[in-house]
Amino acid sequence: MDHATLLDIARDWSFWDAPPPGSVPRTLSLPVELRPDLALVVQGVRRGGKSTLLQQLIGRYGLDRERCLFLNFEDPRLATSLDHRLLDTMVSAFEADRGKGATYFLDEIQWVSGWQKWLRIQLDRPKDRRFVVTGSNAHLLSGEIGSTLTGRHHSVELFPFDLDEFRSAKPRATLAEFLESGGFPAVVRSPDRDTILRGYFNDIVERDIRERVAARSALPLRKLVQMLLESAGSETSTRRLSAALGLAPDTAGLYIDAAESAYFALGTTYFAHSARRQLARNRKFYPIDTGLRRAVVTATGADRGKQFECAAYLLLRRHFRTVHYWRDDGAGGGEVDFVVERNGKAVPIQVSWESPTERHHRAVDAFHEAHPHSAEAVFITRQSFKRGVPELTA
Repeated sequence: MDHATLLDIARDWSFWDAPPPGSVPRTLSLPVELRPDLALVVQGVRRGGKSTLLQQLIGRYGLDRERCLFLNFEDPRLATSLDHRLLDTMVSAFEADRGKGATYFLDEIQWVSGWQKWLRIQLDRPKDRRFVVTGSNAHLLSGEIGSTLTGRHHSVELFPFDLDEFRSAKPRATLAEFLESGGFPAVVRSPDRDTILRGYFNDIVERDIRERVAARSALPLRKLVQMLLESAGSETSTRRLSAALGLAPDTAGLYIDAAESAYFALGTTYFAHSARRQLARNRKFYPIDTGLRRAVVTATGADRGKQFECAAYLLLRRHFRTVHYWRDDGAGGGEVDFVVERNGKAVPIQVSWESPTERHHRAVDAFHEAHPHSAEAVFITRQSFKRGVPELTA
């Protein structure tokens, strides 16, 4: 691809002629500065706001937008050139046009073959270039990719809007409206909300899950991910899912892993200090968005209690990379919805729309008996959720 063509495409994505449009500021922890020797990597679900966040970084870091180049590698005009040579052309074209000292915003970078090693060379031998890359895949920095960029990246996760961001886009919105709509930015004020959400479901399944596992048919894959949403908050048996869908257990496990990698459904493990005991129990899964779950699950998608539990999980997941659950294997059989580790102690967390019930308290008592050095329990109700559960997140 020649320089002129590539710069024409970049102009369509960049903001050289006009500033980025206004948008809801995103609340996530970012590095103080962008550095030539350290890439910023933003990961998250498709349509969750990564591209808009990149636009916001111009103002956040006080950048000259004429020296910022944006490219989205899902642009079909780039489809025949998606390898490291395209990245070389991008840099040489922009620097020939604007000089050195540029910032490159590379959206959906996972489609470019060889991008990891190319970026590593750029960071090892910095030339006053700064790089921000995004991807819709949790494995963007796993395995070989992660080892290639070890020590050369700062990684952050971006989720759909939380309640405060939702209210910034839709003032005076209630918690019930938030649970129903979910936090995908484009659906907050749209009259076509459910049509958009179902379109997102199809895009994520086809582009971010099916392509990853090379599934010949989308039907069993669609059914499996719908079952994950239907059973949100319940222990999920891979063998039962595979039997219900007529899939091999290994295939079902591969599909679940791909759904989690695409940030479609996020898994939580049983809380135990022994890794063996953790692995012996089934995981639970929660959707990336309550609105998405409601729009594609007909039987249980409107269950307010379950939707609230899903929203509480997402609130915790934003602040803690690992969230567990716990169940009493004794006669009581009680369950603690979530467990996180804070300040070196396990914190049991119960979720209830109204005040916690006797059942919640009994399960916490059993947890403290099994784990006597754990912290006091936290109870998330609709009132504490509205405040952001400051006892955990402040």
